Amino acid sequence: MDWTVPGGLAAGLLIATVTAPVGVSGAVFLLPVQLSVFGVPNPAVTPTNLLFNVVAGPGALWRYRHDGALRGGLARRLVLGTLPGVVVGAAIRVFALPGPDLFRLLIAILLLPLGLWLCLRTLAPARHGPPHAGELPPRTLTGLAMVVGVVGGIYGIGGGSLLGPILVGRGLPVALVAPAALAATFATSLVGAAAYTLLSLVSTGDVAPDWWFGLACGTGGLIGGYLGARLQPRLPERALRLLLGTLAAAVGALYAGQTLN
Repeated sequence: MDWTVPGGLAAGLLIATVTAPVGVSGAVFLLPVQLSVFGVPNPAVTPTNLLFNVVAGPGALWRYRHDGALRGGLARRLVLGTLPGVVVGAAIRVFALPGPDLFRLLIAILLLPLGLWLCLRTLAPARHGPPHAGELPPRTLTGLAMVVGVVGGIYGIGGGSLLGPILVGRGLPVALVAPAALAATFATSLVGAAAYTLLSLVSTGDVAPDWWFGLACGTGGLIGGYLGARLQPRLPERALRLLLGTLAAAVGALYAGQTLN
């Protein structure tokens, strides 16, 4: 077990460095690593993932704010919707979806189509109109964010990693979406981790986060997120999107296969 903390630190560092440039905290990829490599029990993997987001988030957010990218009302609208959603998702995860088989199926349902969609949108991008032409009306955006917040609360990803690809796919620039998605992920993960901690007091099983492992992964993610945000202007966006899409689809296919066997 001595390798768990340094292993978590390395995993968080690597994942966040790759994913931060496109507005993804990396929790969407860390969760399968927790289940398959480190053996974090269910449903503790979800709040542990949220703890990772809380610790890792400030690295990328500080860099984006320093560069002037974290501005405008998009982040506020995303947070307004995802905050209540993540609390509902946490309750669903603890009381309705505690088993590993259902959880693996949920992972597959989320990651496989998301990964394929990212790849397709990258290889055959839609024609873009004027700047911000794809931005949703405020009420629609808040409603979408709430639904994504529920899913994020169940899965432990904060919701930003789902909102980001949707908004970019509608034509919004990554430079605008990435900081807002990470801000929403950080805020909802903070509330979600607190909700799971409270739920652990009234439920049985491994509901509270794995604190040491989550802090180790988050520390790595803190460094990696800062590096990824700093590297964003220098990295080819097309290659990063393809990499994220391929990883998501591969992990989704892996868990789909495990669920069917």
